[in-house]
Amino acid sequence: MTTTPLRIVHCVRSPIGGIFRHIRDLATAQSEAGHNVGVICDSSTGSEYDNRLVEELRPHLSLGLARFPMQRQLTFQDLSATLALYRHVRDLKPDVLHGHGAKGGAYARLIGTTLRLRGNMVSRVYCPHGGSLHYDPNRFEGRVYHLLEGILSRLTDGIVFVSDYEAAAYESKVGRPKAQTRMVYNGLTPEEFNPLEVGTDAADFLYIGMLRDLKGPDLFIEALYNIRLKTGTAPSAHIVGEGPDEARYHKMVASLGLEKAISFHGALPAREAFKLAKTVVVPSRAEAMPYIILETVAAQRPLIATRVGGVPEIFGRYADRLIEPGHIGKLTVAMETALTAPERMSSDAKELRSCLAETFSVELMSDRITTLYQELRGLAPGEPSTAGANKATSSRPRTQSVYARSSNR
Repeated sequence: MTTTPLRIVHCVRSPIGGIFRHIRDLATAQSEAGHNVGVICDSSTGSEYDNRLVEELRPHLSLGLARFPMQRQLTFQDLSATLALYRHVRDLKPDVLHGHGAKGGAYARLIGTTLRLRGNMVSRVYCPHGGSLHYDPNRFEGRVYHLLEGILSRLTDGIVFVSDYEAAAYESKVGRPKAQTRMVYNGLTPEEFNPLEVGTDAADFLYIGMLRDLKGPDLFIEALYNIRLKTGTAPSAHIVGEGPDEARYHKMVASLGLEKAISFHGALPAREAFKLAKTVVVPSRAEAMPYIILETVAAQRPLIATRVGGVPEIFGRYADRLIEPGHIGKLTVAMETALTAPERMSSDAKELRSCLAETFSVELMSDRITTLYQELRGLAPGEPSTAGANKATSSRPRTQSVYARSSNR
């Protein structure tokens, strides 16, 4: 079966972490399937490691890689950024404008709507990736962001949720989507399912992820300190990653006297980082569908994780192994158990990996999302695209939201 070539532009603010991993894999797969793909992201975010990953994507993008200054919070600079992005996107004549995260989603839908008003048929697709859905709806900031999401929902043709949890959070905080929706899990490549062994000299624990409180590095450090108080010796540990709170974690480690036990590293590829320690700890306070959990499970590494976001959907029938988020006592106990029962941890890792590959694949992820694009445009595979066509937006049928559920979750 042939694939209808589309002109697809992905827009995201922050080109780091799991959200950009998702875009990188999706854009590459779509390009290899014959589509013309472009990516737009922030020019002021990202370390040398992150920027290298961004540049590695460039050869796959026939519509180019463009970087513009984009602020994380709402500012007056968003107006000039939107105008600059609009001019760039307009010249690309996209069929699909796919926004990722709260800011990328806002840019994509506002620009897409402007293009439609000018007679260009552009499908506006949004994937929250957690984003504004992490905010507490009972706090002022949360109410503002969820109100804005509700307004932008009227400018949306399709929504991709990366977990059932994210779909439910959107419905409870923003409202039931009127756009077509798909629930599509993040995916891994086949080689990432190769089990990974570590040496006997590996450290006890590894934290890998963004260095910000939302991801729980402070809890990881405090649990190590608790174990030292109880046993007299702190377990050895590595912290891999970068983020806005890094300096504070360095100070925390120093103030607790853990400098000899904990080593900080910058960003590293996940499978390289896994070799540093026997057990991976992901103590997040909030998540959507974290890649690091998928990567750890696929590599068959022992894992301690919290019951947040879509993580229980990854664990499936083993979800009772997850611990309560933000509970330092339970995290400490789980890490103590990992130290005293390594054989059990290894057995659990093997069991969990066995049920992952069929559901969480890049190929399936790309196929389901690209099929949504085709449906939004009313095209069957092989039917020619109509980029920039002057077509009334009201003539395109819109179906009611349906959340696709995985049969084995």
